Amino acid sequence: MARFRPHSLKVGDRVTDAARLTLRETIFPLFLVTILYFLWGFAYGLLDTLNKHFQITLHITKTRSSGLQAAYFGAYPLASLGYANWVLRHYGYRATFILGLTLYGIGAFMMWPAALKGSFGGFCGATFIIGSGLGSLETAANPYMAVTGPPKYAELRINIAQAIQAIGTVVGPVLGSYVFFDQTGDSVSALKTVQWVYLAIGCFVFSLAVVFYFSVIPEVTDADMAQQADLTHGAKGDDDKPFWMQFRMFHAAWAQFAYTGSQVAIAAYFINYATEIRPNTSAALGAKFLAIAQGCFAAGRFSGSAIMRFIRPRWVFLAYLTCVIIFCAASITQRGSTGLAMLTMTLFFESVCFPTIVALGIRGLGKHTKRGSGVIVGGVVGGACIPPILAAVADARNSTAFAMLIPVLFFITAETYAVAVNFVPSYRRRADLTGDDADSLPKPKTADAENGIGDRSEEGSVEEKPNVVYRNEEEEN
Repeated sequence: MARFRPHSLKVGDRVTDAARLTLRETIFPLFLVTILYFLWGFAYGLLDTLNKHFQITLHITKTRSSGLQAAYFGAYPLASLGYANWVLRHYGYRATFILGLTLYGIGAFMMWPAALKGSFGGFCGATFIIGSGLGSLETAANPYMAVTGPPKYAELRINIAQAIQAIGTVVGPVLGSYVFFDQTGDSVSALKTVQWVYLAIGCFVFSLAVVFYFSVIPEVTDADMAQQADLTHGAKGDDDKPFWMQFRMFHAAWAQFAYTGSQVAIAAYFINYATEIRPNTSAALGAKFLAIAQGCFAAGRFSGSAIMRFIRPRWVFLAYLTCVIIFCAASITQRGSTGLAMLTMTLFFESVCFPTIVALGIRGLGKHTKRGSGVIVGGVVGGACIPPILAAVADARNSTAFAMLIPVLFFITAETYAVAVNFVPSYRRRADLTGDDADSLPKPKTADAENGIGDRSEEGSVEEKPNVVYRNEEEEN
């Protein structure tokens, strides 16, 4: 099967059977999409590092520096609920990936003049465009990971991909502490170093957009998701209800808003927290501590993914989010290395929350999956709303540690979804009905494929099956 060739971006709404691919058949497309996770993890980790250094280099307050997070995450709902979701529903996943990469590249190139001028407003504008691109990527990538392949492995796939994203969040702070601000300190020279990194990022993502244009990857349509929902949740499942009546999905979107906003607020002011509560801690050293904390975040995603192989994801989600609340609350009163350890442990347990909310929130939505994922990803706008509140409290009380009370309160509201999905029958049933391949999904045509591995028979292969969306030029016309 050719992996690369020119073909139409338009998909339509027919059953492609891409949601029933075996594990082996999904390796290439999911590998390609996983690269995107690293890209936005890197951008997010770098943003957290720049936040603190902009306060010093550009002489701005904590509250004003939160404009970076506001610009970055404020663009997400415009993408996930607006243009990116429209492209996703009308043209499919591949077109949305290309759109997101193009916007990301444009924003990265705009970092160059912003760095030359030392303009905070310019940085915010460029960050908004980058956020638009990443919001578009996330609108498509998260549901794509969740629905491409056996449904019972949805949380596992998305958590592993998000673990790769977490590695990117480690690389960002490391690059900031060892490259941007280690030798040059907090100076305009450091900002000029930033521009070269973003120039390289821009060139890379535009190249990746070209790769996606020529790549042959399976598309999952609304018709596919409706069929899958019928197989896993019954012929009269939740997807038969109007979109506005998908109340559990909206609850997941609120949990995403509260959780993501709190996570972003903590990471954005982690360096401030470290320099205030730990004596003799510089901003550069604080960035190194942030890199360690983000490393724990990545480790938490890998370990959480492994645990989900044996324990239901909803239980792991509840346990991890509960620990987040406990450790974040402890960081408010503790000082020195103890307080730093508490906040670092908070990042470790934050790890599985975001992807698990997405996977559980879109479970059983069927034909509403793309719209629903847009709403849940739109909850990321919490990253634009909650950091300014934390920053304002930190400025008012002159204590970032005290301001950690804000994310604790929002985490508690997100906990309501974790409790509901484990103890409310209607939530729990929807989360647990994933469909065992042997019972719910149509059986593969070869014995090897019964275990989710190996190729199907020639007549039923993805490459030759007429209704799979690997289209030739005659189909396009």
